[in-house]
Amino acid sequence: MTTRRSFLKTSAVLSAGMLMAPNLFAYDKKHIGLQLYTVRDHMAKDPIATLAKVAQIGYSSVEGGNYNGAGKFYNVDAKVFAKTLKDNGLIMPSAHYGLGEDKHNGQAVEGTILHGWEKAVDDAAAIGLKYMVCAYLSPTERGNLDHYKYVGEQFNKAGEICKKAGIQFCYHNHNFEFDKQDGKFPYEILLANADKDLVKMEMDLFWITKANQNPMEIFKEHPGRFPLWHIKDMDKTAKRSFTEVGNGIINFKEIFEHAKKAGLKYFFVEQDVCPGDPYDSIAQSISYIKKNLV
Repeated sequence: MTTRRSFLKTSAVLSAGMLMAPNLFAYDKKHIGLQLYTVRDHMAKDPIATLAKVAQIGYSSVEGGNYNGAGKFYNVDAKVFAKTLKDNGLIMPSAHYGLGEDKHNGQAVEGTILHGWEKAVDDAAAIGLKYMVCAYLSPTERGNLDHYKYVGEQFNKAGEICKKAGIQFCYHNHNFEFDKQDGKFPYEILLANADKDLVKMEMDLFWITKANQNPMEIFKEHPGRFPLWHIKDMDKTAKRSFTEVGNGIINFKEIFEHAKKAGLKYFFVEQDVCPGDPYDSIAQSISYIKKNLV
């Protein structure tokens, strides 16, 4: 099975799920997005057929992946990939990328924030991306608080380049950013050292919950800084593992009431591990979302 770390080695993930609604909500209810990491094994075998299946299940947007640093996503030419999305009624305004401090077989990984970022931004703009997201910091990319300050500086530089292309840069959290160092959360350091306009956040509601943090409090402290969300539920066992949306303990209804405060524009269902075929899990999740959240 593909791991998240190997998934990010080639560097990115495309996505979508545009949201924007009247009055109370900040997002468009007609779009429900899927982070394609959920169906990564299917995408590795046949990305064209997988996108068609995702659309058939009912998703209208995707957050995809595997940008290779030279205009291909999932080893498919960007133009072909974009046409496939359009043919299936899908949009994808966002993509995930790696930082690039880690090497692969001793070589720098192109298409990452530290290596070939300008080319990555050009390719993203060419296919209409609105967001480029640093998806993950590997264990060797985390370090101490000073290193997180350095990472924040790199995010600012990446955000400047994105801004020139009309794209918003973001960072996607896990739970390790809430392991305190010298009395502070690394996440606090990133928020403070990354410019609030150049660097927005994609909040993963599972990992925020795993870290015992309250997403509504974070929205209140940093209003408008969370245009992207990952909708991922946590099961009711002691392990607090992944489960289908609506099948766990996270109160999505309450969280969605704070969408406008957060600045939500796009959300994506993601389930890192599924008990069986991911298609079954994403079908269950979208059914709950349609009945209860949109």
